[in-house]
Amino acid sequence: MKFGTKAIHAGVEPDPSTGAIMTPVYQTSTYVQASPGDHKGYEYSRTHNPTRTALQNSLAALENGAHGLCFASGMAAIDTILKLLKPGDEVISTNDLYGGTYRIFTKVFAHYGIKFHFIPMDNVKEVEKYINSNTKLIWMETPTNPLLNIIDIKAIANLGKKHTIITVVDNTFATPYLQLPLEMGVDIVMHSVTKYLSGHSDVVMGAIILNDKEVAARLAFLQNACGAVPGPQDCFLVLRGIKTLHLRMERHCDNAAKIAQFLSEHPKVDKVYYPGLSSHPNHAVAQRQMKGFGGMLSFTLKGDKIEDAKRFLERAKLFSLAESLGGVESLCGHPATMTHASIPKEEREKAGLKDSLIRLSVGVEDVEDLIEDLGKAIG
Repeated sequence: MKFGTKAIHAGVEPDPSTGAIMTPVYQTSTYVQASPGDHKGYEYSRTHNPTRTALQNSLAALENGAHGLCFASGMAAIDTILKLLKPGDEVISTNDLYGGTYRIFTKVFAHYGIKFHFIPMDNVKEVEKYINSNTKLIWMETPTNPLLNIIDIKAIANLGKKHTIITVVDNTFATPYLQLPLEMGVDIVMHSVTKYLSGHSDVVMGAIILNDKEVAARLAFLQNACGAVPGPQDCFLVLRGIKTLHLRMERHCDNAAKIAQFLSEHPKVDKVYYPGLSSHPNHAVAQRQMKGFGGMLSFTLKGDKIEDAKRFLERAKLFSLAESLGGVESLCGHPATMTHASIPKEEREKAGLKDSLIRLSVGVEDVEDLIEDLGKAIG
């Protein structure tokens, strides 16, 4: 099946008891057994739930993976992946990444003896310099949050295979519609399902997709043992959202491309960060590994004054000032004080994240209205 067909049909079947075309919300905590151990595949909803099973199968199909696991949040998914490691292990991570990921790495897992290296990943040879016998995992975001840097997934995946290191891609910004990391050799794909996969700003959830049966079993054990699982109602909402993922992503991409062009030509805008622009340093890599360039972009204003950025955020109307991203409505944010506030200022600036940087999650509204809103907000 092609992607649009999979988005609507993969992983889901009509309800066997009624024929309902939509997967029911199995709002139950437990399941009746005929005899101890004699059940219909479900014992307790922390371990398994039919609505969650349908969603996990759908996500695995969209990523062309064999196994899917869902969690109560994107952070819970990250937490579970990191629990594959042990004290003394080392992780190489991109230095431009979501602030919550940086926080859980440095404020939680570093206390348990896991060492993290935050580095640019545009040069594979430079990444390899950080590998030693303790390196067990390489963490990628691409496009990155919030500077939209592009990492060559296949090159890093090959590096991981060369040194027997697990490679992970946070595929939240791209979604499986635009990018399929497993097909490029990556071991694990992670999503904040909260964002584009759900797409309607009404769910908080995370997911992991992979092919390795043994690692999937370890992650499923952690999913059940630690218990950070989503409820069936949230799983139902994401299943519904996924059915329009391909349509939404096409509009997100079209709108973002036009807005990036508008901003790049605006006299008061300094720099635009969008992989679809030919001026983007890794535009060629993005063209090679992505079907489109996504709905996220960031920009700075000339003069680099935080006051000007704040004024823009207060003036914008259609671009609502809020945390998160990936919904049908357009959002704007200030990473330095919002999504990335947990990263120390010196580390943010080292990665190129200026205090005046504004991040846009471009929605699916009429792009002419969005451009007019931006123009008025910039002034």
